[in-house]
Amino acid sequence: MKCKNCGAENKKNAKFCIKCGSPLNVSNNSGNNSKYVIVLLIIVIITLAGILGFFVLNSSDNHDSDIPQNNNSNEVNLGNSQDSSSNDKTQEISSKTTESKSWQLIGSYSGSGSGSKVVTVPEGNIKVELSAYPIKNYATNYLAVSGSNGESGGVDWGSRSSVETRSDSFTYTSSSSETFTIDYYETVSWEVYFYRYQ
Repeated sequence: MKCKNCGAENKKNAKFCIKCGSPLNVSNNSGNNSKYVIVLLIIVIITLAGILGFFVLNSSDNHDSDIPQNNNSNEVNLGNSQDSSSNDKTQEISSKTTESKSWQLIGSYSGSGSGSKVVTVPEGNIKVELSAYPIKNYATNYLAVSGSNGESGGVDWGSRSSVETRSDSFTYTSSSSETFTIDYYETVSWEVYFYRYQ
């Protein structure tokens, strides 16, 4: 390598001129580039760690604020034996209330033609479903269900109605048993179902 100061020839890897002692400009780009890459990677890692730490701290703060604070006077103290027994009762009551209730069939009636039928329905939360199919479109075909409590439902067909099955339903709540009358006229078939919510 030639010295820029005195023009003397030097070894390829020499850092200083052997004749005048001037520093030789050895371009070692690969070494410098790798130093820059390492410094850049360290800066990126530190930045990512800082961002991750920020989100972790904010996330834990949000979770703490989402916890409901119960300031009611009837708080349950699990350390006290009397409170734990009341807690057991609370769990027992909640398990009873979470048992699934549904509409249970308590009576079904069906028939055809024309006539009337009287049925007694027990107390409770009751749902009545009814449907019928007419013999022919006479404008007088019907199925009606009416109770002693004033609740009622039914289907009928006009002179221009399609000859098809029609349905109806209603619900009510009663603390005593009720009597229902099922009236039907000119039907091929009819059905009435009584359900209780239990």
